[in-house]
Amino acid sequence: MRVTPELIDELIAHARGVAPNECCGMIAGDDGRLTSYFPAANEFASPMRFQIDAGDQLRITNEIERRGEQIGAIFHSHPNSEARPSQTDVNLARWWPGVLWVICSLAERDPVVRGFEIDGTEVREVELDAE
Repeated sequence: MRVTPELIDELIAHARGVAPNECCGMIAGDDGRLTSYFPAANEFASPMRFQIDAGDQLRITNEIERRGEQIGAIFHSHPNSEARPSQTDVNLARWWPGVLWVICSLAERDPVVRGFEIDGTEVREVELDAE
């Protein structure tokens, strides 16, 4: 999946700005590219889990569709653990079939951003190629 360095920087900035809680949002995509990030409120305001605010989810989905794009990814951060889907993430992914999951870890000195496809219990990393 292609992504710009600026988009990665935006994801990391949101993760850092919300820490120690998990941040979340949605990323628009088109033709194998992640194009725009839309931050959302985490209804749980928790360092251990997230849920995109329902109002934000509707607003963002409408904006992405208005632009003629698709939901390319669900984004959230892991402030204290690696950038890999937790069991909670795997369980939540059933509500978002076919959507990429992008996770930013702040557990190390340098943030790590990784992408994953989650299909049932199968998790497969998807390389995020900088443009």
